[in-house]
Amino acid sequence: MLWDEKLVQKNAAVLEPEQKQEGRVVSYVQALREAIEDAMKNDSSVFLLGQGVDDPGGMFGVTKGFKEVYGPARVFDTPVSEEGMTGICNGAALMGMRPIYFHNRPDFLLLAFNQIVNHGSKIHWMDNGTNNIPLVIWSAIGRGWGSGPQHSQAIQGLLLGVPGIKIVMPSTPYDAKGLMATAIRDNNPVIFIEHRWLMRREGIVPEESYEIPFGKGVVRQEGKDCTVVGASQSIDLAWTAAKQLKNESGIEAEVIDLRTIKPLDEEIILNSVKKTGKLLVVDTGWAMGGVCAEIGCLVAEKAFSSLKAPIKRIGLPDCHSPAGNVLENFYYPSTVTMKQAIASLVKL
Repeated sequence: MLWDEKLVQKNAAVLEPEQKQEGRVVSYVQALREAIEDAMKNDSSVFLLGQGVDDPGGMFGVTKGFKEVYGPARVFDTPVSEEGMTGICNGAALMGMRPIYFHNRPDFLLLAFNQIVNHGSKIHWMDNGTNNIPLVIWSAIGRGWGSGPQHSQAIQGLLLGVPGIKIVMPSTPYDAKGLMATAIRDNNPVIFIEHRWLMRREGIVPEESYEIPFGKGVVRQEGKDCTVVGASQSIDLAWTAAKQLKNESGIEAEVIDLRTIKPLDEEIILNSVKKTGKLLVVDTGWAMGGVCAEIGCLVAEKAFSSLKAPIKRIGLPDCHSPAGNVLENFYYPSTVTMKQAIASLVKL
């Protein structure tokens, strides 16, 4: 049973249980671990691989200790050969296994694009659904310690236009657990994108297993003055900014966490824009040609008559990530950036 169904009426987009301040509090990392461990316990076809999954640190802590419990046949390190290993994952998935391939940097996914885009995403479609590729590819995006342009890219926009894959970007521990459970059970490729800064978070997470359906966003804060849409750490920043603005100046921004950007919950976006008439789209990736552009175009096509002001977007500028804390502070959006953008949009 879906945890959402215990709390809200069918298809409603409402506040999550962790926003109601009740229940068990665990870390983001622990929430992910629980979803994976539930799958490992109950399905022997699930296995983990990737550079460092069996290290003492266990891939940011997510896979820590799994090798000792499930053995080296189901939890193992891999060579620095991303395309080759993704090809092995595709083959294993075709034979009925359910691999979870861990990448500690999204940049390395670029080396596997041939297997992801040309093979994994297409097989189910090319043979009329005869075969499936139940593969989860996990990657951690976001700024770190001055990681620079080759170790901190957010490339979800590059994959957004590829049919046959799903892209998951949770922002809370609750969502991380429920969406990971759904991803593992999905019968075709899922790109599961985490943000390193979100792994520091704690939140309300049920102890029992539950799933969150793909393509269903959630309203983090209701409002009437403008709509803010995004996922992952960008919507976390925007949500913080919106709460501060509400307390400081009475601005009521409606904050929508998409949770998955493919499939995209068009309904929740359009309904909110029709109510508020103003839209700010936020993303952890480049603003040009990515999530910001796609959602902006969607609203322009399907809700143009409801708009009272031009659509705004906040993403990364059209240049590569800098290395170093000082430059990163100028490059990446912040809560202050979000507050300024929301306030200026409301005043238009």
